[in-house]
Amino acid sequence: MQASTRPRIKVCCISSVEEASIAVRAGASALGLVSAMPSGPGVIGDELIAEIAARVPPGVASFLLTSVTDADAIIRQQRTARVNTLQLVDAVPIDVYGVLRAELPGIAIVQVIHVRGPESVDEAREVAPHVHAVLLDSGNPSLAVKELGGTGRVHDWEVSRRIVEAVDIPVWLAGGLRPDNVAEATARVRPFGLDICSGVRTDGRLDAAKLAALVAAAEVRAAG
Repeated sequence: MQASTRPRIKVCCISSVEEASIAVRAGASALGLVSAMPSGPGVIGDELIAEIAARVPPGVASFLLTSVTDADAIIRQQRTARVNTLQLVDAVPIDVYGVLRAELPGIAIVQVIHVRGPESVDEAREVAPHVHAVLLDSGNPSLAVKELGGTGRVHDWEVSRRIVEAVDIPVWLAGGLRPDNVAEATARVRPFGLDICSGVRTDGRLDAAKLAALVAAAEVRAAG
């Protein structure tokens, strides 16, 4: 017997209340709100982030993407935005996780791992005990102007699959996902969830038709 399953869908780079509504209607279980970044698309102001987060319906996670690495500054951001999930897009000192957990009980912490090679597996193993999930993206934090997401590039899904197998927490997959490649990505990596941005946009705006196509393509057949 075959059963239909689909990873969770997180629509990132949400730029308005209208885009948030489009994403939720399409079946998104999480929305990504991008605060100040050194580069990349989708950045919106703190007031708009708080406005959108306040309207996210129950059962849909609100992710604040932050490039800040100082615990106190991250805590201030969360308390302004009132989101239920923090997505840390840059590496932080290990002790930051403990401070965040203590000061923000009930707030999920998701650490981004920028998959650049097999060493990313060890990086994921190291942070996994301290966070609620990891998210695999295709940035490059080593550049003079850091790339911390939104590149639209696909990384090595074989490494991503190894990370899924190596950690015992949920793994989100990001990086260049589109309606025409998301089925293969889902089949190869088997992630908990998919994080999408540029692949469902037209002229920078969330495209409801592209999003619907991606959601449909993300459904995979699994033995039931």
